[in-house]
Amino acid sequence: MDFLRPASWEDALAAKAEHPTAVPIAGGTDVMVEINFDHRRPEYLLDLDRIGELREWEVGRDSVNLGASVPYTQIMDHLRAELPGLALAAHTVGSPQIRNRGSVGGNLGAASPAGDSHPALLSAGAEVEVQSVRGTRMIPVEEFYTGVKRNALRPDELIRAVHIAKADGPQQFSKVGTRNAMVIAVCAFGIALHPGTRTVRTGIGSAAPTPLRARTAEEFLDAALEEGGFWESGKIIPPSVAKQFAELASASCNPIDDVRGTAKYRRHAVGIMARRTLGWAWEQYRGTASATLEGAA
Repeated sequence: MDFLRPASWEDALAAKAEHPTAVPIAGGTDVMVEINFDHRRPEYLLDLDRIGELREWEVGRDSVNLGASVPYTQIMDHLRAELPGLALAAHTVGSPQIRNRGSVGGNLGAASPAGDSHPALLSAGAEVEVQSVRGTRMIPVEEFYTGVKRNALRPDELIRAVHIAKADGPQQFSKVGTRNAMVIAVCAFGIALHPGTRTVRTGIGSAAPTPLRARTAEEFLDAALEEGGFWESGKIIPPSVAKQFAELASASCNPIDDVRGTAKYRRHAVGIMARRTLGWAWEQYRGTASATLEGAA
């Protein structure tokens, strides 16, 4: 196994073009586990740790440009207001040591359906910036996942950054595991309210071959909130609406039985998480809406 250690992003792209089978490594929290268990034996490892720009982020007017190697701890410490759903998901990642090394870019590169950041990225609305010596592509995150641990990267491409819309409303995240910490998700659910467009986005993890949105549930809830005037009034969502949303979210899953849980349990748990996270997010929104109405009065 040869070790490639470029000193700049341009050198990294050149190395990837010359060695398309090279496996990128930054935090190493996924790659080294696979190597240590002899699940993967790449011909080349492409070390990106010397490339400082991958650990930088920029907060723009509408979105955050998050470098591929920004550790989860930095998201938790510095981007909680802009990316609350992702910050909540970051709290559930592994241990403090893993959160200090692991990154969203690494999660995307591994493309495991159980990756903790995926539901938050899907619900917030993210685009993945990938580059090669040939140029740059922007890939909507829901199109990035192509199969179990497979993604839309071409052989000569690397993930440069993730562009994530800044929260314009409450966001929530929930995860079920076999214990409270240091655990791979049995299933996970993320939700983001977007009052500006009067829409709701969701993200589901570890309940299908790829992370996915519960689109039918989103469309149902969008219509129910609009028809009932909930965005304007901030009134409580009826239990019947929350129940239907949960059932549609559960139905969107395509899980498997494995050592962490059964398909039946995963469907059930996704429905429970969908109902609960909707309740938590809507309570936050109601508080904001009430304050706005009182201020206007």
